[in-house]
Amino acid sequence: MASPANFLRLCLRTSRPLSNLRTAAVQQSTLRRQLSTTQWRPAPSQDEAANQEAQDEFDRVFRNPGEFLKTLVRDENVPDEERQLAMRMLDDWKKVPPDMQRQFDRLTEEVDQESARLRRPVQPKRDSFWNTEEADSDLITSEIGEDDFEEDDIMALGHAKLEEHREFREYARIAVWEMPLLSKLAKPFQPPAEDEVLRFRYTTYLGEFHPADRKVVVEFCPRDLPLTEPQQLKLKKLAGARYNPEKDIIKISCERFEHQAQNKRYLGDLVDKMIATAKDPTDMFEDIPLDLRHHKVKPQVKFPKEWYLTEQRKKELEARRQQALLLDEQKRTEGTLVDGVQTIQQALLTMKAVEETVPVLRGRSPRGRR
Repeated sequence: MASPANFLRLCLRTSRPLSNLRTAAVQQSTLRRQLSTTQWRPAPSQDEAANQEAQDEFDRVFRNPGEFLKTLVRDENVPDEERQLAMRMLDDWKKVPPDMQRQFDRLTEEVDQESARLRRPVQPKRDSFWNTEEADSDLITSEIGEDDFEEDDIMALGHAKLEEHREFREYARIAVWEMPLLSKLAKPFQPPAEDEVLRFRYTTYLGEFHPADRKVVVEFCPRDLPLTEPQQLKLKKLAGARYNPEKDIIKISCERFEHQAQNKRYLGDLVDKMIATAKDPTDMFEDIPLDLRHHKVKPQVKFPKEWYLTEQRKKELEARRQQALLLDEQKRTEGTLVDGVQTIQQALLTMKAVEETVPVLRGRSPRGRR
């Protein structure tokens, strides 16, 4: 354990003031940048200064060859031969008429103005708080520089519309010039043979990938198979809810595998197993009835035969129409035919205006008054 004297000596050592040299250095550093808020930057080196001067000289635009030759003559780094050649060319330039020199200056200014936007640096777009400047990948046009419209071209939406029109024309050319050539590859239709009883159905999306394009459906009729009546009945019982009693067709689908060929092979093997099981005489399911509760028969409403318009019915209707016309003509000659329009007009003329009494509700007096 430390003695009280050593503990006091350590405390005094940590609390004694700094040296004068260190205090002066700290005061000098604080007084040098007392009110400055700019960041400290190192002084450029000689190479960087020379590169900056060369870049400034490169970016400078001369209005005419005279200014360029004068700058070349004053440059100390130019060899004597090039300086003398520049002086001779400068003398030749001074002999050019003033009108031609001014015309050359105007031409240089026009070229400079036209190429100014090409020399303008492209500023990258910064993402805003709500990502309003984020590029939209769904658009078929580029958003960079779209707002800089120079009145010399159509808008981006117009270009997109033209691109769509070009695509339509391309498919129209294919339909007119290339599609007829496919007729050379056409084959005559041949009905399926007796041994081709399975009908497979596939689903495609015109070359596009889709999760449902792997599905394969097979349909067949039990009567087309080489089976007896009891075997056909057993096959219908094995199919269960996949049997349609109205069409007498068994329909099975598969989409458990990734490719259509795999699903088709699985369905083919499954049909072979069902046929082999139906031919097995060990158990013919004679004690199990054929369950058709899964199939709901939809009633088909038919037009009643009594309502059909036959030739005899047409003659009866025509006779009734003629009889009604003759009766109206007889009433018109006798003056007993009632004209509905005329009756309404007479009623409107003889009708008197009826004054309707408007009920007036008695208002309630305010509080304190009677």
